[in-house]
Amino acid sequence: MIGELNIEGVFVAPLAVWAVVAFGVNQLLRQVLIRVGLYRMVWHPALFDTALFVILWALVAALSAHLPFLQEPVR
Repeated sequence: MIGELNIEGVFVAPLAVWAVVAFGVNQLLRQVLIRVGLYRMVWHPALFDTALFVILWALVAALSAHLPFLQEPVR
């Protein structure tokens, strides 16, 4: 994993980018779970949403280590 990502000339910490990606996936998954009716069985929806976000964030960060275009070039 590299130290930072260059996005349009602005260096951004990769963890912040992965958080934005995980948030987007979280919102999509949340809408699906609402339509399926899972939230009727959840005791504390806000806590469930937070836990889901943290799990997705860790998953995105772990998967990013295996993406070839994010690896540092060998010199």
